[in-house]
Amino acid sequence: MRDLNYAEVVEGLMAFIREKVEEANVNGVVIGISGGVDSATVAFLSAKALGREKVLGLIMPYYENRDLEDARLVCESLGIKYKIIPIKPIIDAFEEALGFELDSTARGNLMARSRMMILYAHANANNMLVLGTSNRSEFLVGYFTKWGDGASDYAPLINMYKTEVWEIARLVGVPPQIVNKKPSAGLWEGQTDEDELGISYRLLDEILYHLVDLGMSGEEIAEKLNVPIHQVKHVEKLIKRSEHKRRLPVGPEVGA
Repeated sequence: MRDLNYAEVVEGLMAFIREKVEEANVNGVVIGISGGVDSATVAFLSAKALGREKVLGLIMPYYENRDLEDARLVCESLGIKYKIIPIKPIIDAFEEALGFELDSTARGNLMARSRMMILYAHANANNMLVLGTSNRSEFLVGYFTKWGDGASDYAPLINMYKTEVWEIARLVGVPPQIVNKKPSAGLWEGQTDEDELGISYRLLDEILYHLVDLGMSGEEIAEKLNVPIHQVKHVEKLIKRSEHKRRLPVGPEVGA
């Protein structure tokens, strides 16, 4: 993986947040706090960069579980303003209006998009920017909801692999119980990111780094990392099938 000076990385991320807030001439940032390491890291970076009074955290649970308590821990550890907004009534009302029951994937996407609408409503009302919490690993393989958690004004961690986010989180003081727990999008009970992705983050990051950053072939990567070629092909497939998520909508050219 990349040989990074994490102290310098942290300073650069905080400078980025300050710069974008100043450029936009806004009052601060609003962040969806999920109880996971990515949103916690963005919150800690933002509070350190801007001061806690310029950070608003929104906790938007579908159901109550450990993530809700971890999200509250993040906000209270930082002393930032926060609100808890349960989204189950919104999702239930939407399904009732549709007239049919959504499957778990469609409901999970609706949850992510509902949270983003709530974030932007608060951003508009308070003259703030929405900070996204996506990391490079999830962005490259499309592990996010288009126009949901993939939408934001700026995403400080978008160029940091998940394993690098863990290092940053430790450095900025994210509570260990959040850094060390299994990553989950909280879309349904028992859901974990690695189960859905079909690969561990540590192996995913190694493959992505050699594939995307170094431009190595699948065969070269499998040999260097001593992993079955089908695991590398799996990552290549994830990248290819999610390409549409990483670009704005396109249409045909008109005229000569």
